Amino acid sequence: MMQPDKDHRHSRALEPEIVDEDAERKLLEVRNHLKQYDSAVKIVQSALERGSFKLRPSVILAIHRDGYSGLSAFAGTYRPGSALIEGSQFEPPAPWLIAELMEDMCDYVNERWGHTTAVHLAAYVMWRLNWIHPFIEGNGSTARLLSYVVLSIRWGGILPGTPTIPEQIAADRKAYFEALEYSDRAWSGGQVDVSRMEELITSLLVRQLTSVKS
Repeated sequence: MMQPDKDHRHSRALEPEIVDEDAERKLLEVRNHLKQYDSAVKIVQSALERGSFKLRPSVILAIHRDGYSGLSAFAGTYRPGSALIEGSQFEPPAPWLIAELMEDMCDYVNERWGHTTAVHLAAYVMWRLNWIHPFIEGNGSTARLLSYVVLSIRWGGILPGTPTIPEQIAADRKAYFEALEYSDRAWSGGQVDVSRMEELITSLLVRQLTSVKS
């Protein structure tokens, strides 16, 4: 059996390439990344202006669509088939279970919104979306940005400082993958335990906030 590589955890599924040229794809990835982040900021601002927020699958699908439009034929839609996570022993759930699992994830967040810490909700979303693995590609990046959205709204504003939590994870993913594996093992035993992810998010948040010059 393949042993997990703590520095590499990447999903693989069959899909035709939309963009063939590497240079063209990289340019589109950059453009989409900026568009995706701007959309996330707008979600946060809109929720703060309304004074309320409900996490819904449509929000998650919109974030994914912005990040992978033109790059994936399934941008903004759930994967239609199985997926393999290279570097991990974890096998994502079957595609016909995804819609219900996504609704359950949103219910978990919404039901605990007013009486659970921002870090716990962000950590849960970070792990659970990766565990469900609803997309052919972009599960990790979508989970990290969605987690940041939840953290920001629950915190009460766009978090200042750089690099942001998603940027820090993208630069060094070892602790992030270890936290995911820890929660995966806990869930296999029937428990929700995102304590490792909470610790990681807290440390990254401190680094981001302390970068702001007074």
